[in-house]
Formats: sequence, C-alpha cells, structure tokens
Amino acid sequence: MTPTQMLGIPLALLGAVFMSLGAKYQHQGVAKVGVNSDDASDGAQGLGGSHLLALVARPSWLIGTAMLGLAIALQLASLAFSPLIVVQPLGVVSLVLTTILSARDTGRRLSRSRITAVTLCVVGVSVFVTIAALSSRERIITNLRIEIVIILLAAAVAVFGIAFVALRKRFKALFYIVCAGVLYGFVATLAKITINRIQNGAFDWLTILVVVMLIIGTAVGAYFVQIAYASGPPDMVVAGLTVIDPLVAVVIGIVVLGETDGAPWSSYLGFSLAGLVAIAGVFLLERGQSEDDVQASKQAALRSRGTPTAGDAASSTSR
Repeated sequence: MTPTQMLGIPLALLGAVFMSLGAKYQHQGVAKVGVNSDDASDGAQGLGGSHLLALVARPSWLIGTAMLGLAIALQLASLAFSPLIVVQPLGVVSLVLTTILSARDTGRRLSRSRITAVTLCVVGVSVFVTIAALSSRERIITNLRIEIVIILLAAAVAVFGIAFVALRKRFKALFYIVCAGVLYGFVATLAKITINRIQNGAFDWLTILVVVMLIIGTAVGAYFVQIAYASGPPDMVVAGLTVIDPLVAVVIGIVVLGETDGAPWSSYLGFSLAGLVAIAGVFLLERGQSEDDVQASKQAALRSRGTPTAGDAASSTSR
C-alpha cells in the first residue's frame, strides 16, 4: 500500500468510534419504543409503522442515527483512499468499544466467555486486515463485475425478505444481525464501486443503478438492525455487523472484484482461518448471551434517559 492509501486506515478507525456510539444511542431509542408499544413482541418480530414513527420522535435514536451517518461518511472517505478489504474490517474496533460501554451501563463485569468471544472476533479480523494489506491491489472494476454484485444483492434482499415475512416469529436477534451484516457487506462494496466510477468519470445508467441498490440495501439492512436492537443488546448487534459485514465485503472483493488476483495460496488459507476464528467469536458471544443480559441491557438503556424500569416502578409502589 502507498502512503496515500494508508490514509484510509485512520478514517476507518474514527468511523468505528462513531459506529459504537451510534449503536449505543440507537439501542436506547429502540428500547424506549418497545416499552411504550402495545405490541407484546416489543418490536422483536418486526417494526411496524407506529414503531418507526416513534423512533423518529426519540432524541436518543436521532442522535445515534446522526453518529452512524457520520461513521458511514468516514467509511466512504476511507474507501476513497484504501482498498475495500483493508479498511472494511477495521470496524471491529467498534465491537471492543461497545462491549466496554455496555458493561459500564449495565454495571456487570465482563464474563470470561464474553471476553474470549470478543478476543476471537478482534484477533480473527485483525489477521484478516494484515493479510489483506499485504495481498490486495486496486483493480479496474468492469461493468460485468458490477452487474454480478447487483444481482447478488437483489437475490439477498429477496431471500431475506421472504424469510422475514414467513418465519419472523421463530427468529432471534442473530438472524437479523446476519441479514444486516450480509446486506451491509454488499453496501460497502457498492459504495466502493460508486466512488471508483465517479473518480474515473464514469457516471452513467449503471452508476445510477448502483446508487439505487446501495440505498435499498442500506434501508433494508437498517430495518433489520433496529429489530436486532429490540431483541438483543448493542454489543451483540455490533459484534455481528463488524465481523459478518467485512467478511462478506472481503469475499466479494476476492471473488467478484478480483482485489487479490495473483496472491499466493497461503493468503487464501489465511483468509479462511482468520474468518473462521472471527465467526466463532460471534457465535460464542451469542451463545453466552442470557435473557438476564438482554433485560439488563434494556433497563440500562431506559435508565440512561430517566425512564423507570419495572423494578423501579414496583419499588415506588411499595413505598
């Protein structure tokens, strides 16, 4: 990588900080909406129009959305300088920050299993970044490659949409996290493609289609993220996104965009092993997530805005 390409790394790291803070505040907003909703599912099985309107009225959710918007802007800026498979995985830094913030807000010490899970995610993605930095190259993105990415994203949106409509009562937070992570992986790729085409003066109908699909992928992914917040703590959501998102983006970069063409077989072996380690961390974090942890996270989100929890209300009644 050239010195200019290295500029994308600090931008991506700063974006990870804002992603962590954005997740914290968006989770607070979703928790409040769930408490005020008459829907027994509290939004965990899907957010209706009333949920979405209520979210827009929540200052904490709006603050979180603004921070996530800034995180996205920094990520796009990093993509303008560096290869996709170098800067995209750096979002795992937000997992560490979110985990620390969640532990502080709930007043619970981090368990050994959670520390192990986060460590696996960070180590796996860090190895991924190192290998990517050594083996990636910027390539000319042909129209055929772009069309393949668009078709794959359209298929992913269709499959996830059908599954959500038919089976959402059976799904837990992990399903929505995986769906959002996959979609955001495509979104990052399309963002890179858009930047690449604009830099090369190729603004045509295909570029417009790329932007349209980017918006669709972002909207559907954001919807799944809000449902995940309704059924899981923010660190679990961020863990899935910061691992699955870059893994998908890297796979697209390798298979479709050819960013590692000519790399030795040992690089692909390293990608595979590092990816497995990171994914194992996500599943370990999900398995170690108890119902008490979920409720503690929701109550902490409510307390941060001065909203009484069920336990507080019961205590007040007894007095």
